[in-house]
Amino acid sequence: MIRHIVFWKLKAEAEGATARENGQKMVDAFHALEGKIPGLVSIESGLNFGKAELGNGDMEYDIALDTTFRTKEALDFYQGHPEHQAIVAFVKKVVTERRAVDFEF
Repeated sequence: MIRHIVFWKLKAEAEGATARENGQKMVDAFHALEGKIPGLVSIESGLNFGKAELGNGDMEYDIALDTTFRTKEALDFYQGHPEHQAIVAFVKKVVTERRAVDFEF
């Protein structure tokens, strides 16, 4: 099994929306992938509730994504899948920073 975990910092405002609104769009889009991509076992995403305001640039990240895949090949397939790429296009417009880790367990 493969775990793919990503954290993002959001711009305070982008694409005509606040960080919180854009973060919720990301969460909803990632959750909508469930059951649509072969090899994707689980997908969870959420906004950081430990901060007063998203997109304020402090040391914490605004949003997290935690996914599990059956194989490394399934992760590669997910990365190139058109529905995932549509999310990536939006994410690139609304984030300032990204951190990711992939590991096998």
